[in-house]
Amino acid sequence: MTIRHLLLFVALLLLGGCTQPEPECITCQSEPLAPPPLEIIDRPIVFDASRIEMTKSYIQTHYHKRVSTIEMTPRVVVLHWTAMMDFEASFARLYPSKLLTDRTDIANASALNVSAHFMVARDGTIYRLMPENWVARHVIGLNYSAIGIENIGGQDNQSQDLTPAQVASNIALVKYLKAKYPTIEYLIGHYEYRAMESTPLWLEQDKGYRTIKRDPGEQFMRAVRHAVRPLKLKKPPKPPHE
Repeated sequence: MTIRHLLLFVALLLLGGCTQPEPECITCQSEPLAPPPLEIIDRPIVFDASRIEMTKSYIQTHYHKRVSTIEMTPRVVVLHWTAMMDFEASFARLYPSKLLTDRTDIANASALNVSAHFMVARDGTIYRLMPENWVARHVIGLNYSAIGIENIGGQDNQSQDLTPAQVASNIALVKYLKAKYPTIEYLIGHYEYRAMESTPLWLEQDKGYRTIKRDPGEQFMRAVRHAVRPLKLKKPPKPPHE
């Protein structure tokens, strides 16, 4: 073979290599990664036999229902703020079974301590305080069907100071709850609870047992509601004159 033939042979080999199809891009054709599951840290408050019995008594007194269990069917998610800026201090108030002595505003209604199913820290960390489908004392008239989410903040029950991280966590938590409990119909702020008196979910029998609430602030509710619009959760009904 001459030098000329040898060079032509090499050129043909190189040309053939350049025309080979490129390897398929496996990464480019793969499905997008699913979002990570919602991280919830279990940090239970006391819910011993005493607290369970007090809850049953509360249900009987305020809702005229005799129950053998404190399980409920969730139909409402209620967002709150703690009116305190410290997580540990807020957690400590919900921890014991009996109502603290400084809660003179609701002490006559029951010795059962207030509670909530979740608490969201300022950095957005979500803590589960008790079983999601157990009755907690967190909203007058609706406890028999309401899941409560407390957010650390709302200093002195005035400042609309909840954080963007808390907004994001509440959005994720509402989506999680609606997926887990399709029976959930409503998303409300605590300050809206009295608008629910016209619904069948309102069970309070004591006409004098009401409180004035501001939590978790209108700005916070607007932000969360906007993000969960695809869930089609209802707002409280408007009064007839509005």
